[in-house]
Amino acid sequence: MSRKLLSFSASLAAPLALLTVACSENSLPEGFAFGTAVAGFQVDMGCPTLPANECEDPKSDWFEFATSTVTVSNPNNHLSGQPLHDGPGFYELYEADLDRMSDLGLTHLRLSIEWSRVFPESTRGIEGQVALRARASPAGLAYYRRLLAAMKARGIRPLVTLHHYTLPAWIHDAVGCNQNLRTCTRRGWLEPDLPTELAKYAGFVAAELGGEIDQWVTENEPLAVVLPGFIQPTAARTNPPARAFALDEAKIAALAMVRAHALMVDAVRANDLTDADGDGRATDVGLVFNVTPFRPKNPKDGLDLRAAKNVTTLFNWIFLDAVILGQSDPDFDGAGELDPALVGRIDFLGVNYYTVGVLEGSTDSVLAAFSPLATFNPLTLEQGAVVPEGFLEALDLVRERYPELRLLITENGADSVTYPQMDRFFAEHFQYLRRAIDRGAKVEGYYFWSLLDNYEWNHGMAQKFGLYAVDPRDPQKLRSPRASAEAYRQIVAGQGEAEELYRRFPIPEGP
Repeated sequence: MSRKLLSFSASLAAPLALLTVACSENSLPEGFAFGTAVAGFQVDMGCPTLPANECEDPKSDWFEFATSTVTVSNPNNHLSGQPLHDGPGFYELYEADLDRMSDLGLTHLRLSIEWSRVFPESTRGIEGQVALRARASPAGLAYYRRLLAAMKARGIRPLVTLHHYTLPAWIHDAVGCNQNLRTCTRRGWLEPDLPTELAKYAGFVAAELGGEIDQWVTENEPLAVVLPGFIQPTAARTNPPARAFALDEAKIAALAMVRAHALMVDAVRANDLTDADGDGRATDVGLVFNVTPFRPKNPKDGLDLRAAKNVTTLFNWIFLDAVILGQSDPDFDGAGELDPALVGRIDFLGVNYYTVGVLEGSTDSVLAAFSPLATFNPLTLEQGAVVPEGFLEALDLVRERYPELRLLITENGADSVTYPQMDRFFAEHFQYLRRAIDRGAKVEGYYFWSLLDNYEWNHGMAQKFGLYAVDPRDPQKLRSPRASAEAYRQIVAGQGEAEELYRRFPIPEGP
């Protein structure tokens, strides 16, 4: 998750059935999916009774990055240093957490499978399902089979993310590359074969677990890897290797993530041949992207207007046009060209929405070696606030550019520490969501971030996004529902209708 992505770093930074029933005014489509979301690295760790080397994932780059004294002691990495055993322990406690979902009426869960749990050791040179199965971790596969079986028993449908930021340590030395990106030998997204190895893993998982999964996500928020990983890590968001102004490497990584997405889609489609839910489709494969509207600080200033347009293109459309339209743009200048290898490799887009960016323009690009479109002043960027109407703005932007594309809201939420009015949050965001659907956005489901308080990357457990609070100091990791859980329960029970909530927190009238 990267809801904090729009700091300087960030602004330098199911199967889903096609819905045929038209929406009435202010209603949600028939069959609308109500869900919530978690990610493996963020929730697995912190088990009350299981040993740490089982509960945690010590073979991932993020594990090494978050626990090494070398990286934690470097202030430029902005790491909390909070022990992983303070995490929520979902790996052990998932049965009770799934029951909590059912108590709220939620029937869909977005979760991630960790590449490093399935293949803690290298798969280079290994081909074929039999050979890969011999290489895979039996414990890792067994855990995911147990989790999927528990979901099925409760009628909870999975939306599975195959890559949610983390990489196996055998392909990414997060500590070494953080120290010296030029000389480290396991360079993650800079490794030429990473896209093919990632697709190999995706195809293997699709073959092994596709009998229980139809709906897949290839990558989560690619720019949350590229921007804070290679352009500017900040306190708001960092990601290994966390190197500043590695602009050539940032381009390489972004283009590799485009290619990896296409290869992963092909691999999943080729290997998941089982229609798990009986809707006539064995696979439904998409990508999750943090869609951010950018606004001019002064709507009458020409430079500010140009900045909003350029940065919207740079940090939204260049990547999305590649994976949705097949338009490759290696120069990051907004002038893409059709690449047949990218065409037809998406069934739906997962939209993550958290905030908007407000920009002052600059005459020249502040990242000229990366893109000519970064024509804004990063020092005066306004970002991070909860802006409910920006949700409508984001969905309008996507609908206008890709009018026939099916959408899921795969993340939407707020840190209850800084924004405690979560009943207001749900009321306003759902009213704007319904308005977006009335305007023609083909939104088929909503997944709130997150089910639980979780280990928010470099922030540790400091931020509180969960429907259920988790006290990291409690050895049993007892959960307690927040007011957000009750607000969401009301909306789910009414299938999007919650008159009392909407009456308390109305939004301005609009088309």
